[in-house]
Amino acid sequence: FVEFFTYDVDAGTRAVIFDKMRGIQDIVVGEGTHFKIPFFQVPIIMDVRDRPRSIHSVTGTKDLQMVNISLRVLSRPREDKLATIYSTLGADFDDRTLPSLGNEVLKAVVAQYNAEELLSKRALVSEGIRKALIERADKYNLILDDVSITHLTFGREFAKAIEHKQVAQQEAETQAYMVARSDQERKAAVIRAEGEAEAAILISKAMASAGNGLIEVRRIDTAKEVAHIVANSRNITYLPSSK
Repeated sequence: FVEFFTYDVDAGTRAVIFDKMRGIQDIVVGEGTHFKIPFFQVPIIMDVRDRPRSIHSVTGTKDLQMVNISLRVLSRPREDKLATIYSTLGADFDDRTLPSLGNEVLKAVVAQYNAEELLSKRALVSEGIRKALIERADKYNLILDDVSITHLTFGREFAKAIEHKQVAQQEAETQAYMVARSDQERKAAVIRAEGEAEAAILISKAMASAGNGLIEVRRIDTAKEVAHIVANSRNITYLPSSK
């Protein structure tokens, strides 16, 4: 019998009263147990907690590249505007508003950037989307506590263009390395040639001043090196001279 005169409002919810004589009442009822007039008043329970929602959109960038972007949104209704929200949008207010608002904002913001800027300026793009979406949702008495980009991919044409650009950069770096290497090898060859020429000049001067004495000294040094190698070799057998 008591249940005909009372109703409960659970934690995280609020109640809006529909009076069959006067319509939706502006009073928002908080948590707890409350009285109602049987057959004339109907409590409508509405959730006021944050609810997550994913919004997906395929739109074009400033340079006409197609991009697939997804948002994660945490939204809740304004408690003091629950009667207005129910009267204009119904209990499924977020289903009626957020998908269309999200797509509209995504298309408007993404169109301001080219494809590369969406990657290099992702934080700026995310902030622009957040501000625009919060402003639009406020007109419907919705509060957005968090808006973030969760997914961002491009079409096949852009992916191929990025791949070709990376390959071209690698080839350019390889060519630059080959040119630098050839330059270093050329410089090394010049230095070697200059050193050999200088050594030849010094030897010619020495021979001009000392005659064949320098050649004899070199021959003796070479003979000493050969004798040292032969003496330390185990596979050499000495035979007595026949003389």
